[in-house]
Amino acid sequence: MSKNQNIFNKTVMSVGEMASGAKLTVPVYSYKTPNPQGPNVYIQANMHGAEVQGNAVIFQLLELLKDCDIQGNITLVPYANPVACNHKNGEYTLGRFDPITGVNWNRMYHFDESIILPFTEQYINATDIDIEHQFKQLMINEIEQKLDHNIFGLTTGQRIAYQLQRLAHQADLVLDLHTGPISSKHLYCPEYAQTSASYFDIPHTILIPNEFDGAMDEATFCPWWHLQQAFVAKGRTFTMGQGVFNKESFTVELGSQEQIDLDVAHQDAMGILSYLQHKGVINAAEYKPQEMTRYACYLKNYKALYSPMGGMVDFLANFGEPLATGEPLARILRMDNYGDGDPLHYVTLDHTVLPILHFASASVNQGTELYKVFSDFFVLD
Repeated sequence: MSKNQNIFNKTVMSVGEMASGAKLTVPVYSYKTPNPQGPNVYIQANMHGAEVQGNAVIFQLLELLKDCDIQGNITLVPYANPVACNHKNGEYTLGRFDPITGVNWNRMYHFDESIILPFTEQYINATDIDIEHQFKQLMINEIEQKLDHNIFGLTTGQRIAYQLQRLAHQADLVLDLHTGPISSKHLYCPEYAQTSASYFDIPHTILIPNEFDGAMDEATFCPWWHLQQAFVAKGRTFTMGQGVFNKESFTVELGSQEQIDLDVAHQDAMGILSYLQHKGVINAAEYKPQEMTRYACYLKNYKALYSPMGGMVDFLANFGEPLATGEPLARILRMDNYGDGDPLHYVTLDHTVLPILHFASASVNQGTELYKVFSDFFVLD
């Protein structure tokens, strides 16, 4: 199929209304492929207001996809949360939590595990293709039911999340683009999809359990995981895909918040295309994963370090480099102690860790999350 047959389209999706009646809208870009042979993909960015690099990555993906032989349908959604994008306080973008409910914007997606067993019993003898089609439609119908037939209504965050999730459920592969505060690049990857992590140009991978905790990646891979497990428990196995019906979802952390870098975004986009080439979404052999040491840890070993005191923090540890036992992650300046006490306090740990991100401000209260680290890590093959 010639790449010129790909159909590019832009629509605008309304996800809510402000008090003034003004519409909250989100742009939706897509490449549609006649007679697709590869998986369908959904990519979104900027669910949290300050996490803007993903928009630059989507721009670069759109530019690069112009010249790709695309084998599956691809949907890309920048500015996924218009409320969070515009939630400013002085120089800073807030937009991590719904200011009305206080709930994390990325914890409002839906999965009802009770649908699994009845579906399994109904389709135990159906073909693989019918099972995949019917289950995908069931998940979409559930979201539409919540959007259109909820007599008690929805919060602003739920309405946004469910409309994004409706798009994501139509895909086989889902990438949710985020950033940290001050952060290295890292990937949240389902444990069953560990092999795929090596096809991203991302040096740090957090392997998450196949359970739902409200995030977009979990909302789109957990249903398929639980469905497959339910069928296996009844003695049914599958011939299609590489387990879990070949469905995968990732949260891709692209570095630090409140900034974009289009050159870095170009590299990030090529890394994503490497993964899409691996999965058969595009036919573009020039996109290959870079040679690098990739470290991984399980979510249970991804630890937050909280400040033992208030003060001004000098962050010392470098991201992505193992920090030996006793080496300082940070030093805390306490000018109130100068002259009659110790103004400098060093923060260390009793075992080797791999620093991944740290707090965005040097000014911290006691109990502020200073760093997040891989506490028990290994090299990803």
